[in-house]
Amino acid sequence: MQELYRPEEIETTVQQHWHEQETFKVTEDSSKEKYYCLSMLPYPSGRLHMGHVRNYTLGDVIARYQRMLGKNVLQPMGWDAFGLPAECAAVKHNIAPASWTYANIDYMKNQLKLLGFGYDWSREITTCRPDYYRWEQCFFTRLYEKGLVYKKISEVNWCPQDQTVLANEQVIDGCCWRCETQVDRKEIPQWFVKITAYADELLHDLEKLESWPEQVKTMQRNWIGRSEGLEITFNVVDSEETLTVYTTRPDTFMGVTYIAVAAGHALSLRAAVNNPTLAHFIQECHMTKVVGSSMMAKMEKKGIATGLYAIHPLTRKSLPVWIANFVLMDYGTGAVMAVPGHDQHDWEFARKYSLQMKPVILNSDGSEPDLSMQAMTNKGVLFNSDEFDGLDFQAGFNAIADVLVARGVGERKVNYRLRDWGVSRQRYWGAPIPMLTLEDGTIVSTPDDQLPVILPEEVLMDGISSPLKSDTEWATTTYQGQPALRETDTFDTFMESSWYYARYTCPDYDRSILNPAAANYWLPVDQYIGGIEHAIMHLMYFRFYHKLLRDAGLVTSDEPAKRLLCQGMVLADAFYYRSDSGERVWVAPAEANVERDKKGRVVNATDPMGRQLIYAGMSKMSKSKNNGIDPKMVVEKYGADTLRLFMMFASPAEMPLEWKESGIEGANRFLKRLWKRVYEHTQRGQASTLDVASLNDMQKALRREVHKTIVKVTDDISRRQTFNTAIAAIMELMNKLERFQPQSEQYRAILQEALMAVVRMLYPFTPHACFYLWQALGGEDIDNAPWPVADNSAMVEEYKLMIIQVNGKLRGKITVPANADEVLVQERATQEHLVAKYLEGTKVRKVIYVPGKLLNLVVD
Repeated sequence: MQELYRPEEIETTVQQHWHEQETFKVTEDSSKEKYYCLSMLPYPSGRLHMGHVRNYTLGDVIARYQRMLGKNVLQPMGWDAFGLPAECAAVKHNIAPASWTYANIDYMKNQLKLLGFGYDWSREITTCRPDYYRWEQCFFTRLYEKGLVYKKISEVNWCPQDQTVLANEQVIDGCCWRCETQVDRKEIPQWFVKITAYADELLHDLEKLESWPEQVKTMQRNWIGRSEGLEITFNVVDSEETLTVYTTRPDTFMGVTYIAVAAGHALSLRAAVNNPTLAHFIQECHMTKVVGSSMMAKMEKKGIATGLYAIHPLTRKSLPVWIANFVLMDYGTGAVMAVPGHDQHDWEFARKYSLQMKPVILNSDGSEPDLSMQAMTNKGVLFNSDEFDGLDFQAGFNAIADVLVARGVGERKVNYRLRDWGVSRQRYWGAPIPMLTLEDGTIVSTPDDQLPVILPEEVLMDGISSPLKSDTEWATTTYQGQPALRETDTFDTFMESSWYYARYTCPDYDRSILNPAAANYWLPVDQYIGGIEHAIMHLMYFRFYHKLLRDAGLVTSDEPAKRLLCQGMVLADAFYYRSDSGERVWVAPAEANVERDKKGRVVNATDPMGRQLIYAGMSKMSKSKNNGIDPKMVVEKYGADTLRLFMMFASPAEMPLEWKESGIEGANRFLKRLWKRVYEHTQRGQASTLDVASLNDMQKALRREVHKTIVKVTDDISRRQTFNTAIAAIMELMNKLERFQPQSEQYRAILQEALMAVVRMLYPFTPHACFYLWQALGGEDIDNAPWPVADNSAMVEEYKLMIIQVNGKLRGKITVPANADEVLVQERATQEHLVAKYLEGTKVRKVIYVPGKLLNLVVD
């Protein structure tokens, strides 16, 4: 082997070897245990960022480790290639979205190969290609035939910047998840998939996901939002109409003082027919930016009385009906029974409009609640509730529900916060929705022999409208000889990313969306890796789609992935200066001249022009703050293995990682030391065969450290997934190996065994360097080498180091046989000079003995 570690020379050679040998290409093999390791596929934006690098390094480490365990490992890669950024880039650069996308894929694919990820590229998929979305279209028509797909006029979240519909999950605090523009409400025809039909199963099956982060499961539970409650019908005064509300707190029913309805409720619209004031308020509500639940509590409560009244089914009192901006048609029935004494939204509204408040739940100490400052929202004992006084929450819930049900005005119901998945997008760069509208208005699905409905790729974008909507030739077709129009909306891109994992198992299958034999060999995914930001949107649809595939008879498992790892963000220093107009101008960290104190804190920074920079702290790498680090630059300077090692060592996988040049340099120094150690060892010639029986105590102790490290690293990678501590353990072992010089052939034999173990343990992290180091140590093919197995007999300790204390203070250390009992330990301890000194003239009153660790003699 060469003397110096030169990654620029070895990495390209190793990558070419993997390519020529098709090292990571796999097929179904029933004789081997399968392992499917998958990282979330990237959007081809043009450049990999460090978040990608971290995600895919995690996956590659796990995949290579499992391969060393002898498993048949599938690790594929593809491209989530549809989406709005391609349209924006097309407008900006006056090119077709397809051209921009395919060019980016080529560039990013080369970047991935540069980092040495062990992908089976024969299974690569690109979601914007017809051979992929054809099967998505076909499956959608099957769902339509089953009644799981429908179209309706719907009030939607509309992003005026991107000119498209957003799912509820894509609205974050009232803004578009992508461009952060405030979102409007708009009514348009939309296609929906009935995810609500699977709400109970999606919720229940979270219990099966034992190896998913609890945070993700909690987020999904909250989004599904299952609640048990009561649907109550109110009669409307002087009308044959009724009003239905849903509540989870029927125990507070005797405290209802008004009814609040959404602006889009039928009663609101009827009341506004001849009332311009009401009509104007309803229009104002429709124009209001939609808000998430987190902002609902903060928004100003607005309302207007309709002039209508509802009759309380039990008290027979008239309750005013108000239109309120905090009631949404999307949730429940679009109407709520307002109990201002025990609901904060209702309390704020009632206080603003001087509406009655009636407390009906006592404080925990039995006193009546004070409603002057806020609502009392805790559950408790009922009062002010006629015959229900004195009942606790559950008894009150049941008693009031039973009475309302008996009178025919109540029905126990289970409700969900989850709403059906709106999959229509008014964009061009997406998979065409395979539906047709006939001349008489009938809607039918596109026949299989007309699939795929191919998206025309050679188009130019004007930035205003979708080319599909203006391309009458494309939109016009026939159905059984009748003229028909194609749907010009395209699928939400979450459709493509909801089933890609399954298509990887059979990317070339041309008879159906999946080949059941291949799919059921590989699925479910054994390890899935991606960011926590996908906890609700992608991962919910991912799970839902798998159940659809199962019910279509294509897969047999209930869930798509057994284990989920959500990696933390990559953070970097961010610097800016103020322009003449006062705007922040962000300066790349690499261009900043930075001074730090002894603790590494930034104390001063200037740009190349000498301008004083303001340090904005560590923040997520992003284009907006110009603090991204180009992976290619790091690889060119230090090598892919150094970057991979740093990514795995700098932080626990699920925690944020702070990018520091010093950390990269440290990882590089370690690899250089390892290379040097192997070089020096191999230059001395072939090591002798290890003779375990002839090892002395020091040699046994050193070998014990080797095998204890194997045990720890194995557990850290496989069970705990604490890759940083695994690397730390390997580094500590290397430190111990470097503390001695080979004094005998047995020492060299131990070093040979240790280095071969270290190289194999590091292989998942730094495969290029380990490829060469393994050969230098006499190994044949590390890509097919087994994971090191600890020798249990080597870890048996013949002697123990015991701490000796007198009255709790350290007075000595002794070495005793590992099987020594308390009597022998105390006898040896009293023979130690310093211990004996402190025992002289005293009487031992108490002995505290911790086997194998400590003896404390308590004396007078």
